Amino acid sequence: VIRALALREIGLRDWWRVALRELPTGLVLGSILGIVGICRIALWQYLGLYDYGPHWILIAATVGAALIGIVTFGSLSGSMLPFALKRIGFDPASASAPFV
Repeated sequence: VIRALALREIGLRDWWRVALRELPTGLVLGSILGIVGICRIALWQYLGLYDYGPHWILIAATVGAALIGIVTFGSLSGSMLPFALKRIGFDPASASAPFV
């Protein structure tokens, strides 16, 4: 995104295209991590390594949903950050380096 902004391949008005491209990526990656989180809780409960109580399935579902939401939000905000910085007059390339 930063390179495309610098080369003027995309403009500030193309933010929605980038968001639509990043949304499925964030959802897929979040879903993979969510499944890993659910499997970990189920495995630990099954093996007796930790007792989550009688509602362990709800805990696993909450962890899975939270991971999906967090990763999707991170993907979208990370891809929108260069647009926001360029809009307020900062250099997107130098200002986004700490976030990467």
